[in-house]
Amino acid sequence: MQKKRKLLPYEEYVIIHKGTEKPFSGVYTNHFDAGIYCCKQCEQHLFRSSDKFHSSCGWPSFDDAIEHALALVPDADGKRTEIVCSSCGGHLGHVFYGEGFTEKQTRHCVNSVSLDFIPYQIAYFASGCFWGTEYWFSQVPGVIQTCAGYTGGSLHNPSYEQVCTGLTGHAEAVEVIFDENKVSYNDLMRLFFNTHDPTQLNQQGPDIGEQYRSEIFYVNEEQKQSAEACISTLLKKGIEVVTKCEKFDTFYPAEEIHQSYYQKHAKKPYCHIFRELC
Repeated sequence: MQKKRKLLPYEEYVIIHKGTEKPFSGVYTNHFDAGIYCCKQCEQHLFRSSDKFHSSCGWPSFDDAIEHALALVPDADGKRTEIVCSSCGGHLGHVFYGEGFTEKQTRHCVNSVSLDFIPYQIAYFASGCFWGTEYWFSQVPGVIQTCAGYTGGSLHNPSYEQVCTGLTGHAEAVEVIFDENKVSYNDLMRLFFNTHDPTQLNQQGPDIGEQYRSEIFYVNEEQKQSAEACISTLLKKGIEVVTKCEKFDTFYPAEEIHQSYYQKHAKKPYCHIFRELC
């Protein structure tokens, strides 16, 4: 049975009895720190901060959700679609489509009181086939969650088949959500360089194509400076690094078959072998 925390009266009014908090009154309406928003009642992870946007509607707005975190329930009047936590069934808010706020054309309108916030950090790395990249990061103490996906391209919500054509501009990448009190960004970056060959251009082992490029997608200036400093150090060592360093834009989670691939198949990466470069 799903563990549920005891709710305060107002929390119960919204989460259990499907109430709505007053617009612009919620603590997370204009909150944009990096981290994860989770269910107030059961702590299931629901939304990434990278999917939160300003909508001026009066409630926290997200144009995407963590895979399988939500359940959709048509309202009795058939006019709106309710979103609830898929784990405990707690009421979160409603979802709306086609409003034009973001290119995803989706707005999850959520009550702040239904949420808790976990201030984790997020990083994005591409180092060839994302199966192997995700395998190594998922082993690190302090890494909360990993997700294989696509970033750095032009096509909205691409499929694996589309990315494999090499025409969308996307890299196979991994989103790494981590607790910086347990593992630093520099630690993760060193693992990134130590588990693939950063001297191979648009290739990693037998996997060839721009989608297999070596690239760091930074989310803030601190990550950018750290990545550039690490690349500079490797170049000074005589290692001909071709790794790119670009500003993060949009991440699209890959299909479920690609998530935690090596763990599911009880195998280890064939072209992501650890050897110490930095």
